[in-house]
Amino acid sequence: MNIHLTKSQIGLDGVPAAETVLSHVDGERGELIIAGEHVGRLAAKSSFEGVTARLWNGASKTTLSEANVRASLGAARERAFARLDELLPATRGMGIVDGFRAAVAGLRAEHGLEHEATIVGAFPVIAGALVRRAKGLEPIAPDPNVSHAADTLRMLHGRSPAAREVTALDAYLVTASDHGMNASTFTARVVASTQADLFAAVTAGYCALTGPLHGGAPEPVLEMLDAIGSRERIQPWVDAALARGERMMGFGHRIYRVRDPRADVLKTAVEALASNGTDLPFAGEVEAYIRAALRKKNPERPLETNVEFFTAILLDALAIPRQAFTPIFAVARSAGWTAHAREQQRTGRLIRPSSSYVGAMPET
Repeated sequence: MNIHLTKSQIGLDGVPAAETVLSHVDGERGELIIAGEHVGRLAAKSSFEGVTARLWNGASKTTLSEANVRASLGAARERAFARLDELLPATRGMGIVDGFRAAVAGLRAEHGLEHEATIVGAFPVIAGALVRRAKGLEPIAPDPNVSHAADTLRMLHGRSPAAREVTALDAYLVTASDHGMNASTFTARVVASTQADLFAAVTAGYCALTGPLHGGAPEPVLEMLDAIGSRERIQPWVDAALARGERMMGFGHRIYRVRDPRADVLKTAVEALASNGTDLPFAGEVEAYIRAALRKKNPERPLETNVEFFTAILLDALAIPRQAFTPIFAVARSAGWTAHAREQQRTGRLIRPSSSYVGAMPET
């Protein structure tokens, strides 16, 4: 007998796949809680190392401090840099997104370091090396004595970043560190549920992130802003695009029915960078007009701004190349992936859902 499921059931909407202490998303209320704290408050008071400590402690019942994590990530960045000669050959001929996947797949255990630190510490080293190689430049050695955000920018640009740049990237890394049972986190947990190691789980998570329906929206936001070009073109461009049925990039979310709480966190971070040449007034006018147009088009359920809109503006203001946006997303989300994979290994069981067969049946 064939059992036909609804569209939401097929997509597993609202179906719990695990119990977690790591993060919670309430799409109706527009809330994101990471390790027991609302994302806005967490980003205002915590560094990436601090939120990583909270996630790892929740997953493994440890008592790591922010200083512990900062030291272990600094050491891990140095270890990863020492292994670039082994990691980068597999990336020859690849772009930054695909090269990052190949290098991540080559990570392995490092003596004296927890797997979590090895992975999270390696990500910005790999990203920086690939970005600089694309420019014909040599990779920059990490500095274990600075923060993860500061060193990420150093290795990308070959200079010490300004304090406001570090603050902005840190806010992004905290905000993007975890987000419930999203596609890449679910993928990482499925792999971890087989008792595969963290390296396999996180590599799988990154592969899921590269899909345009998950981590690929920030770059199209900038392409949309480029296409609009000027304040005079906002209304006619948006109206024409909506009339053609085109999607407004950076608006709407699979989970949130109201404004994505991460959007306001990153908007605040972008405002602090406005003196860095960022045309926030123009982006703000585009956002305001699109929101009004979407409310007019669908007053019962208008699409609200999501995290990708201000992610694009923030990363662009930090001079991070568009083709590196997905790896930088992974630099942040690696904290959540490693925590979820470890939590799944510690408390979960093999994730093995069923399917609804709708094909032909054999004749009796």
